[in-house]
Amino acid sequence: MKNTRSYAVIFQVLPFLFHAVFPCSGTAGDAIPPVTLARNFSRNIAISHYWVSEKLDGVRAYWDGRQLVSRQGNVFSAPEWFTRGFPEQELDGELWAGRQQFQSLMSIVTSRTGDGAGWQRVRYCVFDLPSHPGTFSQRLAALRQLQRTTNQPYFKIVEQFRVQSIEELMQRLDALTAAGGEGLMLQRADALHATGRSDHLLKLKRYQDAEARVIRHLPGKGKYTGMLGALLVENDVGLQFRIGTGFSDAERHNPPAIGSLITYKYYGKTRRGIPRFASFMRIRQRP
Repeated sequence: MKNTRSYAVIFQVLPFLFHAVFPCSGTAGDAIPPVTLARNFSRNIAISHYWVSEKLDGVRAYWDGRQLVSRQGNVFSAPEWFTRGFPEQELDGELWAGRQQFQSLMSIVTSRTGDGAGWQRVRYCVFDLPSHPGTFSQRLAALRQLQRTTNQPYFKIVEQFRVQSIEELMQRLDALTAAGGEGLMLQRADALHATGRSDHLLKLKRYQDAEARVIRHLPGKGKYTGMLGALLVENDVGLQFRIGTGFSDAERHNPPAIGSLITYKYYGKTRRGIPRFASFMRIRQRP
């Protein structure tokens, strides 16, 4: 196992390399797109004031009227035929290839060629119209009109619906989770578009998830002798902890590389802020 000090220089330059590596394969755009970021769901809301949709396990993509751009301001190398006929308005959405297909999707959208047949499996699923001056309900109506007038097979509007109670919301969540979905998104109907983290956009899942950087491989014991036992990771506030579950045998033989950014799920935190029952989900970014 390598000493973590040997990676200090790598971590110092990672922020500068990040935009060139993930999650797109094109050149940098002119600016970071004005996207809204969600907060975690709270029961202390008036549920009737919200639109609800499935939380897609995809890759965030902003359509600036001529190209798809990542949250970091980089351009996706989507084939010309994929975006041909997209509306001229700015759109916010996700590139999506279906439930539980994130890793497959990543291999497609990070391709540098942009002409692979894999893009035929991808859809651009739109959930907001950032340049529209109205409330979310008004923006949704405009999006639905766009859907009716856009004859484009790779352009879709995310289905939005209303619920009457928290109990109904949780029933919807359970049914979606059982079908392989990740969770739900809640958008306040009367909210104007906002950039950055917003209380008007909420995410609801049966678990919480976050990202952390792999800094060390810890050896396995017993049946995992000679394989990965756990990952030592560090989150965005510098907290280090271990993740020892959620790996397949193949992933234990070939674990995420040092420097990888991974997504893990957890169920609350300890008093020290350590994620409880942290479990590996997937590689988010390779070093």
